[in-house]
Amino acid sequence: MGVLTYTDEHTSPVALARIFKASILDSHILMPKLLPDAITSIQLIKGDGGAGSIKQINFAGGFAKHQIDEVDEKTFTYKYTLIEGNGISDKIEKVSYGIKFEGSPDGGSISKMTTTIYTHGDFDIKEEELKAGKEKVLLEIL
Repeated sequence: MGVLTYTDEHTSPVALARIFKASILDSHILMPKLLPDAITSIQLIKGDGGAGSIKQINFAGGFAKHQIDEVDEKTFTYKYTLIEGNGISDKIEKVSYGIKFEGSPDGGSISKMTTTIYTHGDFDIKEEELKAGKEKVLLEIL
């Protein structure tokens, strides 16, 4: 099994607690409204939204199932794993994400996301393929 990890960081003028609530806790309500051409619905298939729950995101061109690994409203962290659907293939076993929100000096927030891709066998993802995949996801959303 191959493992590839990378990180992304984004800043926002939105306050820490507010952005965590909107982007994590209320995402199942807000995302289909904010991005109706990309996300048709989000539903819990198993659980109550906490650790161990499974969430299905339905896109115009497919779906993705996420297993929620951790939700911590005190530390503003969220961890989940893509376990089925778009992004999973005979080459990619699973993709795990860890998001940590921190306050910024200007009253906004900083989100730090770590993505870990687990591949089947000795399949190796090249940087160009990774970049193309990220761009494809952004195009689906926008």
